[in-house]
Amino acid sequence: MYDPIQDGVEKTVNFVRYKLDKPPIYLSDLVHCYWELKTEHLLADDFLLHAMPDACVNILFNLVDTDIAGITALRTKYEMLNLGKSFHYVGIQFLPGVWHGNSQEIADQFVGSPYAGELPLVATCRDLALCDFSEMQIIMSALVQRFIDVKLVVSNPVTERILAKLDDIRTVADMAAVACISPRQLQRTLKQTTGFSPHDLLKVLRIQQSFKQHYLDLYADQSHYIHSFRKVTGYTPAKFIEMFDV
Repeated sequence: MYDPIQDGVEKTVNFVRYKLDKPPIYLSDLVHCYWELKTEHLLADDFLLHAMPDACVNILFNLVDTDIAGITALRTKYEMLNLGKSFHYVGIQFLPGVWHGNSQEIADQFVGSPYAGELPLVATCRDLALCDFSEMQIIMSALVQRFIDVKLVVSNPVTERILAKLDDIRTVADMAAVACISPRQLQRTLKQTTGFSPHDLLKVLRIQQSFKQHYLDLYADQSHYIHSFRKVTGYTPAKFIEMFDV
């Protein structure tokens, strides 16, 4: 199963906890993880989160200011998010292609404003703020089930096949063959369900794969790999490994 890395926390940063837990088995085809990111003490300096593109959609809850919640996703390039000196966020990370909510609500940057949409995110955020992380997962699973019931979260057979066969995919043509559809159908389907073109999705998935296997299994040569890695992450592979826990 697709297992993207967590967003980058610099190794030199102290008193910031980033925790990931898997969802219940019955949601594992839709949800990659539940996550918590929080300060354990007031920081001396503002904390910058190096957010990595992974083709996933996140529901984010700010437990310090429970009016703030949102839906987030990055495209094909990292973002540096200034979270300040004290924060507590939790979230739900959906696998690529399963979120069918309003695409206009998806942010690709820092979310700092009260949520004004129709989803029950603020009420859920207030409930989460009363719990520890293990209890929060029950609440988040109930919210996911609510989204499933109203078809805001829907199984996506095309992305499921692609993610299950990532090791066999080197080109967009391979991706179409794995998905059992034509390249033209692939273009249309991915754009509708993920917002990505096949080429851009492949670019993101390859970088994520490169953290789990040798780059020569994915790229023509080292130069191509380093160039692609730097465009997506902002760093060379060696510098990224030096700076962040992965």
